[in-house]
Amino acid sequence: MTDLQTRTTIAATAAPGTQPPGTQSPRTQSPTGRSSGGPAPAARGVVRPGLLLALVLTGQFMALLDVSIVNVAVPTIRTDLHASGAALQLVIAGYTIAYAVLLITGARLGARFGYSRLFQYGLVGFTAASLACGLAPSTGALIGFRLLQGVGAALMVPQVMSLIQRTFTGAARTRALGLYSAVLAGGMAIGQVVGGVLVSADLFGSGWRPVFLVNVPIGLALLAFSRRLLPVIPGDASRRFDVAGLLVLAAALGLLVVPLVLGHELGWPAWGWAMLAGSVLMFGLFGLVEWRIAARGGQPLVPARVLRAPGLLPASGAIFLIMAGFSGFMFSFALHQQAGLGHSALRAGLLSAPVAVGFGLSSLHWQRLPQRLHRPLPTLALAVVAPGYLVFGLMLRGGGEIGLGSELVLTAVGLAAGCAYSPLFARALGRVDPADAADGSGVMVTLIQLGQVVGVALLGTVFLGQVNYPSSHGTSGHALLVATAAIAAAFALATVFSLRTRRAAV
Repeated sequence: MTDLQTRTTIAATAAPGTQPPGTQSPRTQSPTGRSSGGPAPAARGVVRPGLLLALVLTGQFMALLDVSIVNVAVPTIRTDLHASGAALQLVIAGYTIAYAVLLITGARLGARFGYSRLFQYGLVGFTAASLACGLAPSTGALIGFRLLQGVGAALMVPQVMSLIQRTFTGAARTRALGLYSAVLAGGMAIGQVVGGVLVSADLFGSGWRPVFLVNVPIGLALLAFSRRLLPVIPGDASRRFDVAGLLVLAAALGLLVVPLVLGHELGWPAWGWAMLAGSVLMFGLFGLVEWRIAARGGQPLVPARVLRAPGLLPASGAIFLIMAGFSGFMFSFALHQQAGLGHSALRAGLLSAPVAVGFGLSSLHWQRLPQRLHRPLPTLALAVVAPGYLVFGLMLRGGGEIGLGSELVLTAVGLAAGCAYSPLFARALGRVDPADAADGSGVMVTLIQLGQVVGVALLGTVFLGQVNYPSSHGTSGHALLVATAAIAAAFALATVFSLRTRRAAV
């Protein structure tokens, strides 16, 4: 087995006839963006906030699932389509590349044409591309359809956070962001489990195809409900496109993401390092372009007032490091189990579940802790997570089987990580003006996705730099220890950033 096979790892209802606090009027929007005809019936207003949140978070979950669900299908794709290693890497990475590069563009399109409309357009594209992937006759076609899947996700996903920001306020918004965090954790971990189940089942001899086709009935159901549940939040027709900023930023992100995603598999070629250097120059050029547009009184892609929102920059830095550490751990731990210990993909996913389950549960319920703990909670939690990963690595450094003790440590790490991530998320966006929701959402979602890419690329490289499979259990265990030490360092740095967010506590 190669590392390629595992790579890249609601609200309460209101009383009848009342409008729940913190929501917009219960009008609906069609995929064309036009109102479907006046106020919604009173019965729909009763449950609409919870159903709206369930709708958009299910779309978010599907997009996250497709980052990791494909990993376990790689061996059967290789056999069925006679794919080369490089082609398989593009099947896995093409989605992530398109998704990461176009997220901020998707956020700006939502602000211009309407969040609900873009969510639906993205959902249509994602669902259609999933069907095409499941029916792909060749590796080349599968790569192309995966890129289109990433485009659909990039249009859909930024609207989720924007709709939460514009639909919920106060405590309701904080609870909704907690659910968003739980979905984020669950999608990363569940993808590998679901993929293992679907591939192992080999439904009707379909092999790998159900890992894509599973999105189709879910997407169609979401489209049907979206016509009734999504609110009308008109786009701002006066907002001009910062075309220069969009092009420069897309180029900068592409130059950064492509070598990070493909670099290890291709042996870190010279062109990869050249692209990374070019990304630094392009990010600098992006800053210059944005400054000049703002100086002329224009509308830059990322307004400075968004970046000046209390807590956004330090919380974003902490969240980036958390996602990098979490993603790097999920990748390294899965590879240790499958390539080092010989576990099946399904078993590896199940043994990785405690950290994701703990992450999701604490993201949802951290507000139940005593109020006096809320302000220092992220810092206290990260102070537990950093040594927790190191302890876990020490427990498995000899290559032994994963027992109850190590699983309990992993659960505690997940619980603590959720107690840091969700409050930080609320602090990052809690003071962003609702009018700037799309811009704030685009920045945050892009940073989260980049954190995942950087975590897998850099921390995965740290892990793979210590082991060359096939190898002994002990060698693989030592590699996991080195990786968890690097992950602990990332979380320690996140602790420093979290200290600067206390004044933005909500």
